[in-house]
Amino acid sequence: MNTSDLKTTIIKAAVIVILTAFVAVLVILKFGPKKVESSTPVRGSAIFIHPDGSSISAWAAVRLLTVGPDGMLNWDKLDRMGVYRGHLKDSLASSSNGGATVHAYGVKAMYRSYGASRDFPLTSRSGKPYSIMTEAQKAGMPVGIINSGQIAEPGTGCFLAGVNGRSLTDEITSKIIESGAEIVMAGGEEYLIPKGEIGRHGEPGKRKDGENIIERARELGYQVVFTRDELFALPATTDKVFGVFAAGHTFNQATEEELSAAGLPLYVETAPSVAEMTDFALRMLEAKGKEFLLVVEEEGTDNFANRNNARGTLEALRRADDAIGVALKYIEKNPNTLLVTAADSNAGGPSIRCILESKNPEAALPNKMKCGAPLDGRDGSNTPPFVAAPDRDGKQLAFGIAWAGYADFSGGIVARAHGMNSEALPNNVDNTDIYRMMYLTLFGEWLE
Repeated sequence: MNTSDLKTTIIKAAVIVILTAFVAVLVILKFGPKKVESSTPVRGSAIFIHPDGSSISAWAAVRLLTVGPDGMLNWDKLDRMGVYRGHLKDSLASSSNGGATVHAYGVKAMYRSYGASRDFPLTSRSGKPYSIMTEAQKAGMPVGIINSGQIAEPGTGCFLAGVNGRSLTDEITSKIIESGAEIVMAGGEEYLIPKGEIGRHGEPGKRKDGENIIERARELGYQVVFTRDELFALPATTDKVFGVFAAGHTFNQATEEELSAAGLPLYVETAPSVAEMTDFALRMLEAKGKEFLLVVEEEGTDNFANRNNARGTLEALRRADDAIGVALKYIEKNPNTLLVTAADSNAGGPSIRCILESKNPEAALPNKMKCGAPLDGRDGSNTPPFVAAPDRDGKQLAFGIAWAGYADFSGGIVARAHGMNSEALPNNVDNTDIYRMMYLTLFGEWLE
């Protein structure tokens, strides 16, 4: 065989080997062993932060004030966003307790519901006769609630208590502490001690049933703390904590003028902020080494807005944004965690009134717009406007806040999500989807 014939033979043999190998790979891929996919869904922890009553306009205003028109809030950094629809069974606008009931149970509720359908228990979207937080507890997960308002505020209370009305504070607070939740932090000492008894915060109790819930909490193994310093003195390995940080709310809900006349600050100075409470709670939950559910409410965003206090509303929303920042840092280290945040109403209906650069930023704003809407400057009516933080060119411009009224209005609300399963947040978010997002993360199932 000559050299030319030998080369031809070798090439043919090589082609045959390559084709044979290629066919073998195809056969293996089609008929060979398949990779076995895990039937167990990946699960994680869920954090729900609820800046009550905060609209997209309120978020725009706090952005202007704190980081400027070109800046980024922690809220701006969240992965996903959708328009929130907050209607209830019997109302196009949500109440705090009706909206919270929807978040906790994943089904439409009535305007006056508080973790129950007025006269009978609710069945949650998962088919259980209790909230998602109770279901998480029964699955062995640690849980917690944090509120800058008093302990019976529904944004968190509905996750642990179901009653016939939000005025039943004796029953609500008893159910919350008897739930065994590992973390309960809020104000509201007056709702925890018998009527007339003077509490640690210097105010008399209001309980009509004569019970002392603080002492009951100690019997149940809670470490009870009353100030920021006492909270921070606890180790992260604390089993259960009950923070009671004010007689009522941890803020003073009144107009700017009323607070000024009384010499009162916006927030109780010895109380931890909602971000500080969230930070401690996450360190405590991380130490437990399990998936968890944490629900956090900044109530000042609602209560200040309901009194048309622009300065208080923006300070409360800044604090809520700080809490979101704490959660973002936690997710950086613990990616199997979902953060979802939403309001359920547009408290006060705030809108931004922009002041032209040519105007004097120290001149007092009129107390009303030409249409009659109340107008706030930085210290209330007839005061100079707020001044935004610098834009990218270093320019600072002024603005005021106009109000639609005192009520909780519908519309202008967005939900946002970050971290694990954030991509499941719909572009059009029904209020029941907040429950669905948390349930998907905690239990690995999207409930239709």
